[in-house]
Amino acid sequence: MKVSLVTAFPPSKVTLNEYGYYLAKHLIENETVSQLNILTDETEAGKAEVDFNTHGKSVTLTACWRFNSYRSLFRILREIHTNKPDVVLLNLQFMKFGDKKLVAALGLLLPLLLRMRGIPVVSLLHNILETVDLEKAGFTKNVLLQKVYGLAGSVLTRLILRSNVVALTISKYVSILQKKYDARNVVLMPHGSFEIPEMPSLELPEGPKRIMTFGKFGTYKKVEILIEAVQKLRNRIPCEYELVIAGTDSPNTPGYLEGVRAKYQQLNWVRFTGYVAEEDVAKTFTDSAVVVFPYTSTTGSSGVLHQAGSYARAVVMPDLGDLGILMREEGYQAQLFEPNDVGSLTEALQQVLTNETYRKTMATANYKAACALPMEQVVAAYVDQFKTLVKTNPDATLVKHSKAPLGLVR
Repeated sequence: MKVSLVTAFPPSKVTLNEYGYYLAKHLIENETVSQLNILTDETEAGKAEVDFNTHGKSVTLTACWRFNSYRSLFRILREIHTNKPDVVLLNLQFMKFGDKKLVAALGLLLPLLLRMRGIPVVSLLHNILETVDLEKAGFTKNVLLQKVYGLAGSVLTRLILRSNVVALTISKYVSILQKKYDARNVVLMPHGSFEIPEMPSLELPEGPKRIMTFGKFGTYKKVEILIEAVQKLRNRIPCEYELVIAGTDSPNTPGYLEGVRAKYQQLNWVRFTGYVAEEDVAKTFTDSAVVVFPYTSTTGSSGVLHQAGSYARAVVMPDLGDLGILMREEGYQAQLFEPNDVGSLTEALQQVLTNETYRKTMATANYKAACALPMEQVVAAYVDQFKTLVKTNPDATLVKHSKAPLGLVR
């Protein structure tokens, strides 16, 4: 089976790049997939390269679109026309192709245009606007504009639902789309854990205990509360703690982390790593005593929580929306705190960091939760969907083999 995967891919800083990497890695490991065409974004960070074992199969990686470019849609379509895949998998969220609203919307026309060409398409949708707090996520504080975005979001959701199959990572999303849009082509596909290494050591490296947070910060992920909580903890307990802030700004809040760094420059125990390369992710997690989620809202399933589980780390987080659902549905454990409450977060950190038995028990439980849903298993479920679509595709036409570029569909 020939598969085209449209996704961001490392070293891209576009959202879902790491998820795209592991989708590709496990797709090519699946015995049904004979050829994989990865259609990724152009990036200033360097050329994307496949560094995993291709098992002798055909794997191409083509940078054929750019974040915030109006040409991205047509370039992707042209490349798909050239590749003539049996099925296309889109690794999506609503701002996948740009933070300019029109560009983002254009990219989400892909399912419709591919269906028009008789090419089976599966869209993996990591969030839905019905569960996003638009103000906290950095879209707008204007109530009227929030309603406008809500209406636009409904239109875009209907475009995505033109896919043969829409895969959603949380059961609540499936229920919402079934009820609101009467959708019958939505399926639950859990996020899955990227890699399941052998059980990492639960012992910590010598030196300060590291408290780590990982992600794209500035909208609903704010690090000030975490810095203040660690400061209180250091004042309260005669033990060395180091805070590691791993990641970059959210596209909606450029310059946020630099502003935080300037504000707290006198604190030599706070370390900003910037972008974390794929080869450094494991050490970033395993050097840490606890992984913290300083969130005020959520916008989808959490890759960071799955990574924390894969590397057997304890977790401190608020019981918020999708995070809480994920914890209960997939069996993760966490010490909870009240969002935006420095005192509550300080207490939560103290509970974990001063009780080694508790920390190790939580870390072990999270590792077991991650092992229950490896990415290999999730990708196998996608391939089952591909097989069904290729066998029964009601849209298949000779147009797929025509010489007309896909972008010229009338």
